[in-house]
Amino acid sequence: MLNKILEHKKAIFISVIIVFCFGLIRAFEKTLFYDPFLVYFESTFKEQPLPNVDLFKLFYNLLFRFALNTFLSLLLIYVLFKDRGVLNFSIFLYSFFGILLFAMFFIVLFYFPENTWLLFYVRRFIIQPIFVLLFIPAFYYQFQNLKK
Repeated sequence: MLNKILEHKKAIFISVIIVFCFGLIRAFEKTLFYDPFLVYFESTFKEQPLPNVDLFKLFYNLLFRFALNTFLSLLLIYVLFKDRGVLNFSIFLYSFFGILLFAMFFIVLFYFPENTWLLFYVRRFIIQPIFVLLFIPAFYYQFQNLKK
């Protein structure tokens, strides 16, 4: 086991740096990104109306944060698996889910503002690197099944 760790020390080091970058994005989210929902969802938001937002500013900041998390996630997936096929498939999945989530976010925001929980969870998938937590075990499982 120790030999395997030493054999992959470069990949482990790069992976730790990427995870640290995810932490930095989370730690400085209030200063880096315009998102009035950060404060809104920290409170008891069920009884409060949605905050006023600058839609263009919100869209571009959410897009920027999603792009940062996507770039780091794709980099982590490539470092761990070193497979262009997995990387291309991940790019497709991130593009598909990104378009779907942004559409859902603005549909809920405009047409279903009373569904604050739905808005909370859709926004959570946009601003947090949740997909990488799903994709890495799935790809690992796939590679293990291919070896058998």
